[in-house]
Amino acid sequence: MVSQTAAPAAPPADSPVPTPPPVHAPGELAALAARHGLTTSGARPSLPLYVRQLWGRRHFITAFATAKLTAQYSQAKLGQIWQIMTPLLNATVYYFIFGVLMNTKRDVEDFVPFLVTGVFIWTFTSSSITAGTRAISGNLGLVRALHFPRASLPIALALQQLQQLMFSLAALVAILIGFGQFPRPSWLLAVPALFLQALFNTGVSMVVARLAARTPDIAQLMPFVLRTWMYASGVMWSVDGMLRGDRVPHAVVMALECNPAAVFIDLMRFALIDSFDASHLPPHVWAVATGWALVCGIGGFVYFWQAEERYGRG
Repeated sequence: MVSQTAAPAAPPADSPVPTPPPVHAPGELAALAARHGLTTSGARPSLPLYVRQLWGRRHFITAFATAKLTAQYSQAKLGQIWQIMTPLLNATVYYFIFGVLMNTKRDVEDFVPFLVTGVFIWTFTSSSITAGTRAISGNLGLVRALHFPRASLPIALALQQLQQLMFSLAALVAILIGFGQFPRPSWLLAVPALFLQALFNTGVSMVVARLAARTPDIAQLMPFVLRTWMYASGVMWSVDGMLRGDRVPHAVVMALECNPAAVFIDLMRFALIDSFDASHLPPHVWAVATGWALVCGIGGFVYFWQAEERYGRG
């Protein structure tokens, strides 16, 4: 017996025939989306809108920075004491290597306040930049799960380092007083100096955050860059003392005097140390510091914003 397969039943004559969906040109789709208030998911907003979005996330930025600071040493027995101990131990090592063995203290009056101030202020810059290299790559889960201005992350990490510096300044003040540097009106200059440095640090951290988001090897290279930069910034020796005389080429003099890390360190030393007077400062030091802060702060922010839609993808 040969089996027969029943043919599919024909649709009733009065049933509607399905019609294919209409085909729209790309321009028509864009107009349709605009008419219904639809936007591209993850698209980069305009710069003014981006700034307003960041301002709307200001509480998140502050809470994120505080949480990171609290958790940073949560596994250590001494806890938050390491925020002060780390720069102090670095200063102690530098004192014996550079101050005692290499005898750089012979050309520097009040060498211990000079050295400790340099170490604390340099640590603020180096830690901000190091944190910036992990701003995106270290928070990929957050970046991919939530929609928010990505600049919130490097800004929050820079704020975390500023909060940590505030703890460290208590130890710095105690050391300065212990070595005869008592509070005076010039100490108020530390406020604008730290503000300019914080703006500079935030801008640079946003630059390295974008670079490291695309090339993770930047995070491995950055310690070597920062170590070289530290040695050229007069943290352990006097830039002004080395530049005296004609033995240094003019181009090197200009590079060292305009080095932003050295500029911010010198401004803090000028504010806090009696013997570090205006004669130790490079010319137009406040103008140079303001220029670095504005160029890096604004430029770094715009540079980071230009890649907003690419973070967390790929």
